[in-house]
Amino acid sequence: MARTSILRVMAAGALALLPAETRGFESVGSGGGTPLKTERVASTLIRPLFVTHVPGDFDRVFIVEQPGRIRILDISECPPVLEPNSYLDITGRVRDKALEQGLLGLAFHPDYLTNGFFYVNYTSSPDGDTVVSRFQVQGDPATSNTADDTSETQLLTFPQPDPRHNGGWLGFGPNDGMLYISSGDGGGRCDNQGGNGQNINTLLGTILRIGDDGSIPGSNPFVGRKGRDEIWAYGLRNPWRCAFDQLTGDLYVADVGQSRWEEIDFQPAASTGGENYGWVCAEGDHCAIDCESPLECVCNSVAPIHEYPHAVGCSITGGEVYRGCAVPDLAGTYFFADFCTDLIWGLRWNGSMIIEFANRTTELEPAQGSISSISSFGLGPYGEIYICDLDGGEVFKILPDTDGPMVDCNGTGTEDACDIRDGTSLDDNANGIPDECECPIPTGDSDADGDVDLFDFESLLQCVSGPAGGIVSPICESFDIDRDLDVDWKDFGGFQVLFTGANP
Repeated sequence: MARTSILRVMAAGALALLPAETRGFESVGSGGGTPLKTERVASTLIRPLFVTHVPGDFDRVFIVEQPGRIRILDISECPPVLEPNSYLDITGRVRDKALEQGLLGLAFHPDYLTNGFFYVNYTSSPDGDTVVSRFQVQGDPATSNTADDTSETQLLTFPQPDPRHNGGWLGFGPNDGMLYISSGDGGGRCDNQGGNGQNINTLLGTILRIGDDGSIPGSNPFVGRKGRDEIWAYGLRNPWRCAFDQLTGDLYVADVGQSRWEEIDFQPAASTGGENYGWVCAEGDHCAIDCESPLECVCNSVAPIHEYPHAVGCSITGGEVYRGCAVPDLAGTYFFADFCTDLIWGLRWNGSMIIEFANRTTELEPAQGSISSISSFGLGPYGEIYICDLDGGEVFKILPDTDGPMVDCNGTGTEDACDIRDGTSLDDNANGIPDECECPIPTGDSDADGDVDLFDFESLLQCVSGPAGGIVSPICESFDIDRDLDVDWKDFGGFQVLFTGANP
C-alpha cells in the first residue's frame, strides 16, 4: 500500500475511535448560504500539486505536476480542455524521488502579459537543493502555450538537508508586488537538522521575500541587523501552501504539525514582517512538549488563528481565500483540508476571531471522480477555487449548487456565468476585472447574502478601525452610508437603521 494511503487509513481509524462529541465537531456538515458542489475539470494528470492563472488572462489556468511539468487547462471551452503538450517541462532538472520533493510552486509575474515572466520553486536533481527560478514564455504571452525552457535564471538556491519539509510555495504579494517563498525547517523530528525554525541566520523554516529580479527589498525586517536579509517571517515547520487574500493582501500560512497539532497562521496585510510563528518551541498554540530543544524556548510566539489535533487529521493542506463571482456569500472564506483524512473546511477570519467555521466535505463530493490526497487548492482568473487530487491525478472546481435567479451584473441580458463561459464577458471600466465580478455590494450587506446582520457588523468594525481614509475595498464602500467617501463612526447610525429594519 502506498505511504499516502496508509496515512489516510490510520487517520480514519483514529477518527472512528473519537468520543461522539469530538466526532460531532468535525462531522460532515454545510456552511449554510449557497449550497456548493464540485465538478471535475481535469484528469489523467501526474501528481497535480497546484493550480494558478495569469493576471488578466481569463481563458487559461495552469496546473503544476510534481515530476516537473506545467500543463494548461483551456477554460474558454465548455467543458474545459486539458492541452496535450506541456507549457513547461523541466523533469530533467527536478528531483521528485520523495513525497515532498519535485516541482512545488508556480507564480506568474503581475505584468506577465507584458513581460512573459513566471517563477517556479523546485528541488533540483540530483542533490535535492531548493531552486527558485525565473523563466520566460516563447512568443506573445497572451496567446503562447509554450515556455522557453532555456530562459531559466536562478534567483535563489539553498541546500536541503532532508527530502522532507521543503515548503515550496511562492506567490506575489497583491499589495507590494514582491515575491514570497515558503521554506520548511529542513526535515527530521523536532527540527533536528540544526534548530532551523528559530534560527534567523538560515533560510530554512521561513517565509522569504525578494524582488522579481531576486533583489532584497530594503524594507525586509532583518536588513541592516542580525539575520538573513531574505527572511520575512520565521518559526515554521513545513508551510505547505500559503495564500494571499487577493482583496485585502492578508497572508494565510498552513503549517504542518509533527505529532499533535496542525495550524493556520495569519499575517495581516499591514504587517512589516518579522513574525515568529513558534516552531520548534511551539506546535500550534501549545509548547512543543514532545521536543527537547537545545534552545531556550519561550512560548510567546504569534499564535495561530486555527488549529486541530491529530485525532482529527495529520497533515494540513493550505488553501485559498474565495473572492469569486459565482458565490457572493462565500466572500472572504478560506478553504483548507487535511491530506490524510480528505476533510475539507472553510472559515472566515475577521481580524480577531473566526466568525464562520464549517465542514464542507460532503457537499463538495463530486458526481464524477473522488477528491482524496488533497495536495493543494488554487485560484482561477475569476477568483474561483480549484482542488488538486495528488494520487488520483484530478483537479476539481468549487461551484454553486443552485438554480437560483439569473445573475446579470453587467446588464447584457444573459447569465454572467454564460458570458464567462462563452468568452463574451465585458470590462467597460477597463480595470482588468470582468464586470461580472464587480456586482455592486448592497448598502450595509458586506457579504452580499441578502441580510444585514452581525457578520456585516464585524466587517463594519474592521472598516472603521482600518487605515485612514476608510474606503479601502468594495466591502468598506458598502458601509459609506452617508456617502461622504469615508467610513467612520457617523455611518453607525445608518447601519443601525438597516440592521433593525432587517431584524425587527
